[in-house]
Amino acid sequence: MRVVLADDERMVRTALRVILDAEPDLEVVGEASTGAEAVSLVREARPDVVLMDVRMPEVDGIRATEQILAGMAEPPRIVVVTTFENDAYVYDALRVGAAGFLLKRAGAEELVDAVRLVARSDSLLYPAAVRGLAAEHARRRPPAAPPWVARLTEREAQVLRLVATGLTNAEIAGRMGVGPATVKTHMAAVLAKTGARDRTQAVILAYESRFVSPG
Repeated sequence: MRVVLADDERMVRTALRVILDAEPDLEVVGEASTGAEAVSLVREARPDVVLMDVRMPEVDGIRATEQILAGMAEPPRIVVVTTFENDAYVYDALRVGAAGFLLKRAGAEELVDAVRLVARSDSLLYPAAVRGLAAEHARRRPPAAPPWVARLTEREAQVLRLVATGLTNAEIAGRMGVGPATVKTHMAAVLAKTGARDRTQAVILAYESRFVSPG
């Protein structure tokens, strides 16, 4: 898996590179010190995963994430890196399409596992934290029922609710008594109908619309 690092602190990038390059299945293919550099580098290097500092000069991690996802037919999975998990910047990054977030104090094993997990894309990264962020921000918004809610079939709605609890496709399959391929098909339909880029964004939309209760 090819990884790009975007952080305005050289020491942070160096530490991340040492950890990731030590893994046989991971390779750091480039580094950027600003959001603008990150956008250009990602379009050139075509990585599988980007570790994106949420706060950077010129263009911050949120705008860089937005530009990358909007400007590429097959964009990479983006994980924003932050100091505080309840940072409003993190939630904004998830809303525009980041696949998850990683705390800067994360250990080496946690970092490597996070990169592999988002590359697989069938699981939420730190589901409890994502749910917590989504629920907290949903409480501040007036409830709204978007058109996609009525378009979901009963099975698709069930899959979305289970995804919002943090279950993987295999776990959802076991809960519903169907095969993983069936869950994958339902999840693809959920993404298409909600307009979500991935399951993380689908969970955000589910909470914001009160399709899933933030209580």
